[in-house]
Amino acid sequence: MRLPAAALLAAMPAASAVASPSISYAYADVLRVDPLYETVRISRPRESCREEPPASRDDPGRAAGGAVVGAIIGGAVGSQIGSGRGRRAATAAGVVAGAVIGSQAARADQPAGDEREPRCRPVEAWEEERRIVGYDVEYRYRGQIFRSRLPYDPGERLRIRITVEPAE
Repeated sequence: MRLPAAALLAAMPAASAVASPSISYAYADVLRVDPLYETVRISRPRESCREEPPASRDDPGRAAGGAVVGAIIGGAVGSQIGSGRGRRAATAAGVVAGAVIGSQAARADQPAGDEREPRCRPVEAWEEERRIVGYDVEYRYRGQIFRSRLPYDPGERLRIRITVEPAE
C-alpha cells in the first residue's frame, strides 16, 4: 500500500511535535565548586652562566705588536744619544730594549691565569605548573541536588536548562 506524498508530509509535523521535548530555563543555587587541576610541564628558556678562564691567555699577536711599538720608541730614544758609531749602537740597543719592554708591557695588560670570565649560553629549563582544567559543581534545584563538571566557575547561581519529555 502506497501513501501519497501529501499524506506523508502531513503526518511528519505531528510525529515531530510528539517527539520534540519542551525546554525552559531556570536558575539553581550553587552549593559547592571544586576546581580540577592538571600538572603540565612548561619549557622556559633561560641563560646558564659559569666562570671560565679567559679564551686566550697568551696572545702572540698582542705581544708582537707591543714589541714593534717598543722597538720604534726605543730606537727613537736611542738615536738621540751619542754621535757617530755610538749613536748607531745606542739606537740598536734602544730598539732591542724597547722591543723587550713593549712585549712585556703588552703581556702584562692581558688577564692573569687566575682571572675568570663569565661564559653564558641558552639552556632549556623545564618547570611544572598546576592549571585549573575545570570545576566539579554541586547545585540545588527545587530541593534536589545535582552535580556537573563545567569548564568555568559558575559563581553563586547556575543557569540550567529544563527539558520535559515523555518517559516512554
